[in-house]
Amino acid sequence: MLQRIQSIYLLFAGLIIAALFVFPLVHGVYVNGKAITVMVTGIYQDVNGQSAHTDFFTALTVGTAIVALLPLITVFMYKNRRQQINLCYGLMLVIIAYSYWVAQVVKNAIGGAYLNMSNYGIGIILLSLSIVLIILAQKSIQKDEKLVKSADRLR
Repeated sequence: MLQRIQSIYLLFAGLIIAALFVFPLVHGVYVNGKAITVMVTGIYQDVNGQSAHTDFFTALTVGTAIVALLPLITVFMYKNRRQQINLCYGLMLVIIAYSYWVAQVVKNAIGGAYLNMSNYGIGIILLSLSIVLIILAQKSIQKDEKLVKSADRLR
């Protein structure tokens, strides 16, 4: 049902992935003498003290929106718990592949610039956190499935 804990986990996983639109992946990296910030929407450079959107990542933006919607779609598959469990496994694989794609985009955006730990933004951590929430949701769905099967044996 919708009021179960796994629905909350999946909702938060979707919101955390959607938060990539707000938080930077990498910031404060100097490329060609200019400080840049890399987000899923594109590259922002400091121009005359203002942050200007200089390069757009249209495919990555659309991909982020799709990946953020997938956990929310999984919430509404509550009538078929086995399918919901399989969707959670698939969702983890999709997020891992998406993380690799994001890493390659950031690598290409900064070129040969060196990254310190202080250059990484919150966006780098958010994908790992969403995977943890999906694992928790999957465990809760399995627990519900086990409870229903034990109740069916008692009938």
